[in-house]
Amino acid sequence: MAKKQKKSAKTPSAPLPLSDLLRLPHGPVDLSTLDPRATPGFPGKDKSDAPAATEVIGPELSELQERLYAAGRAAEAGAPSVLLVLQGMDTSGKGGVIRHAIGLVDPQGVKIKAFKAPTADERAHPFLWRITRELPPPGMIGIFDRSQYEDVLVVRVNELVAKSVWSARYRTINNWEAKLAAKGTVIIKCFLHISAEEQKARLLARLDDPSKYWKYNPGDVDERAKWPAYTEAYEAALEKGNTEVAPWYVVPSDRKWYRNWAVAQLLLEHLRALALGWPPADFDVAVERKRVAAS
Repeated sequence: MAKKQKKSAKTPSAPLPLSDLLRLPHGPVDLSTLDPRATPGFPGKDKSDAPAATEVIGPELSELQERLYAAGRAAEAGAPSVLLVLQGMDTSGKGGVIRHAIGLVDPQGVKIKAFKAPTADERAHPFLWRITRELPPPGMIGIFDRSQYEDVLVVRVNELVAKSVWSARYRTINNWEAKLAAKGTVIIKCFLHISAEEQKARLLARLDDPSKYWKYNPGDVDERAKWPAYTEAYEAALEKGNTEVAPWYVVPSDRKWYRNWAVAQLLLEHLRALALGWPPADFDVAVERKRVAAS
């Protein structure tokens, strides 16, 4: 009788990059099918592991950001920039991401812009004019707290312009982003996905704590009443703006600790992909060493 062959042990597959796990598939978007409390790719078990997981990211993220900054300062030909777009319903945590995830890198290499309602001067220009003015230069990480997508979200829900106007903006935004990418800007678009229940809890928490009154805006409740309309508008923006050069990442955001870790990890993975080295010296190192030694 032939001996039974032992089954070979399966080699465990490497975990998928978070940029694969959170990347929005092409096609129609139904946010109700995406769990805002999920924690895909998180290397720990729960919130208690979040500080350690974030600490692991910090040193490498900081060094890669410094390499990016150095490339820009050295005026290297084709030095890239990074644009991180943060979009989400009110209380989804755009500010929290900036404090906790972007706080891991050197602030001198970061340019942050929070877009509010456009001024009269800004409204006198094409809608992308004010956005283009805030783009990060080579070597910098730009953070947009809200972005060009406000012009297919707020304006749509509140009927600030005709449908024929805002509906044409999807293609305009896609073309604009494609040109940015072609010039060397890495675009990371994050939709911070929270549930209506979690938003209510966060609004109530602001009213329960006097130190958070300043964060509360009575107008947020009026906007909350438009949740179904905003959901529909976001689903359209995510579907129509999900391109190869500037895909959307849906970041589950009911758990703040996961949201912050996930955005930091996405930034880390995109910086790794740039494979940046350190700029070479544009002077004679040996000569300069002698000069310093003799000074």
